[in-house]
Amino acid sequence: MSTSDDLLAGRERALRTLELSVKKRLEGFLHGDITGLRSGPGSEPNEARPYQPGQDDVRRMDWNVTARSLEAHVRAPLAERELETWALVDASASMDFGTALAEKRDLAVAVVGAIGLLADRPGNRLGARVAFGDQLTRIPAVGGAAALRRTFRTLLSLPRLEPGAHPTTDLVTAIRRLDREHPRPGLRVVVSDFTEDSTAWAKPLRRLAVRHEVIAVEVIDPRELELPEVGLLTLVDPETGRRHEVQTSRRRIRERYAVAAAEHRERTAAALRSAGVAHLQLRTDRDWVRDVASFASARRRAAARRSPLNRDGIR
Repeated sequence: MSTSDDLLAGRERALRTLELSVKKRLEGFLHGDITGLRSGPGSEPNEARPYQPGQDDVRRMDWNVTARSLEAHVRAPLAERELETWALVDASASMDFGTALAEKRDLAVAVVGAIGLLADRPGNRLGARVAFGDQLTRIPAVGGAAALRRTFRTLLSLPRLEPGAHPTTDLVTAIRRLDREHPRPGLRVVVSDFTEDSTAWAKPLRRLAVRHEVIAVEVIDPRELELPEVGLLTLVDPETGRRHEVQTSRRRIRERYAVAAAEHRERTAAALRSAGVAHLQLRTDRDWVRDVASFASARRRAAARRSPLNRDGIR
């Protein structure tokens, strides 16, 4: 078997492992949370809300909730519409890094795969935009299991960028184009390590969140948070290719690096909060499936607290 055949077989195994892992461990967590369905004309019942005389159909009265709350409630229908999800994947050279269980690019593909698999309902579609160098490629929005697998294969086969051999990936421009070229309201997932200064991408991300539900997935590796004590270490800037020699045996240098890294992550988290987007952080040394499940569960609890049923502590 040739090397290319080995690579293809490895990708297929990775794809099957991803599908099994997600379906087994995330089913029930994300199902419904990422569909983004809004109240409107439809046939499926949604959450109950107070009855509005002259506006609501009395045939939709929810008598159980009405009896418990002593206030008339109706069951609002779910809008019957398709969900269009677009994922923006940062494929810059800095994503080709990992010192633990996986590389950052592996987690990027995995989380897009999870969203695609769990949002796979009739009419729903998933598309991807991949930003690397000065290019922004487009993987068309498709629906159905077979089409989604083709999307995942494309993401798994993305080429690697040699440090300094290509223009630096422009996340800002990629977010702006995602907003401009896909205006239909839906779910938008931005997957990146967010190494750029947050003052650059925060504004376009905030604008993206005006029309869409946005999830920002920050992917990091533990070696980006602190330096190991291994003596003289040569560091390579993945974007520019520049090399720097660092004496990691000096505690002061390690401490300064850890402080700078922590401050950068804090600024990133603050910028994402300010932009009004959901923030999911994945690490290459953690169980990403469990982290995604915890994230989805927290969102579900938050949505339940905002429900009209819970305004007066009624469940």
